[in-house]
Amino acid sequence: MARSLSQMMLKRFAAYPLARSSAIGEVRYSTSVPSDPDTHEDFRPTSKLESSGLSLEDIVEQDVKENPVMIYMKGVPEFPQCGFSSLAVRVLKAYNAPISARNILEDPELKNAVKAFRLV
Repeated sequence: MARSLSQMMLKRFAAYPLARSSAIGEVRYSTSVPSDPDTHEDFRPTSKLESSGLSLEDIVEQDVKENPVMIYMKGVPEFPQCGFSSLAVRVLKAYNAPISARNILEDPELKNAVKAFRLV
């Protein structure tokens, strides 16, 4: 399966120039930190997904439309949480592709919204 994924990604991103330097393409991802009850309200992290007022389906649609490469993965590009996510990130970085990602482990409903998404 990993071989077929890498072959598919190589075909898709063959147009990107191969990275020849130590510079890595732009990486953007979303993450959240659980609220700590001992932390003052002003310093608690806020969830951008909750405060945006958009449904998860709208967020997925917006992510896909605004980013040339959007990965919904286990973990984040700097610390993938499974082999499939790790391989996908390594292939995209090898081609210096601009990666945007969301960690599906943070919100189980996000994973379902991604599965239900259909590009029209």
